[in-house]
Amino acid sequence: MTPTTSRSAPAQSPDPRENPQEPAPPDDAQARAARTERIRALQDSAYRIRRHALDMGEVQGQGYIGQALGVADVLAVVYKDVLNYRADNPEWPKRDRFLLSIGHYAIALYAALAEAGVLDTAELSTYGSDGSRLPMSGMASYTPGMEISGGSLGHGLGIATGMALGLRHQGSRAHVYNLLSDGELDEGSTWEAALACAHHGLDNITAIVDVNALQADGPTRGVLRTEPVTDKWAAFGWHAIRVDGNDVEALVSAFDELRAHRGSPAVLVCDTRIGRGVPLLETREKAHFMQVEPDEWQIARDELAQGHSARGRSPVPRGARAHAPAAPAGSTEAGRTPQSHNHGTGDDA
Repeated sequence: MTPTTSRSAPAQSPDPRENPQEPAPPDDAQARAARTERIRALQDSAYRIRRHALDMGEVQGQGYIGQALGVADVLAVVYKDVLNYRADNPEWPKRDRFLLSIGHYAIALYAALAEAGVLDTAELSTYGSDGSRLPMSGMASYTPGMEISGGSLGHGLGIATGMALGLRHQGSRAHVYNLLSDGELDEGSTWEAALACAHHGLDNITAIVDVNALQADGPTRGVLRTEPVTDKWAAFGWHAIRVDGNDVEALVSAFDELRAHRGSPAVLVCDTRIGRGVPLLETREKAHFMQVEPDEWQIARDELAQGHSARGRSPVPRGARAHAPAAPAGSTEAGRTPQSHNHGTGDDA
């Protein structure tokens, strides 16, 4: 989709003497090459997030591993290409807020936070253990980078609405992102918050809906039919986009468009597949909370590595540190260190 913009200015020919040191815009070939590398870097990041999730899942032998594998592409793009944050200062006041409404997706967020450099990868081995900062359901009081505690579903968007409204009153340019599940669309509180966002014109909030079509009680369509999801959000006054949530390039294009959107809240509906990247787990009948046999974890890692290699990418070694986010062609963000992830918010470093 073509990004929209609210800016308008009289057309005029620029005087090259006014900005003598400004670099020439990249040509089409350079732009394509930069975008290709940007996509590849994000695919590598998604691979590492999946690998971290499998390693954590093995600690407990069970868990919400299917959701973590399914949402890994979304988290890779969000943390490496979208959010403005400081890995070494999770409480930085000017940071964008990422709210995990789905508390049981914590395993996925821990993997993403390790990839982003907020958590040390070695700490992931404590997942779900007594005394760990990484409980099986997200707890803001325990984990750096975890903005809210999860548990009962349907509260995330309401909290995000209050945050976005408060940040606007403070004059902050920080953005609020809320990851919620299609199951949370069963909750009336989600739609009350959606109405409030539109009523207040909160264009500093973006909801990300993970549509994996599965809930604890069975397929979403059998529990409570919520389709057509995109039309419902649009009817509530939201700028709504729907993409394949396991297609990194489609996600990048969608977030690029959302960066330019102004005037209303926005929602990105992401269709994902439970267990994505690991055929062994993609075909599990009972996939909401998976039981995985001890001998299957290595099989899962091997399948993940083989799938990644088949796309012409070499699996990144376990424990590799996060790298600086790939900036769009021509962006002034190129060259930032991994501790400072700024993507067009305009806030000071």
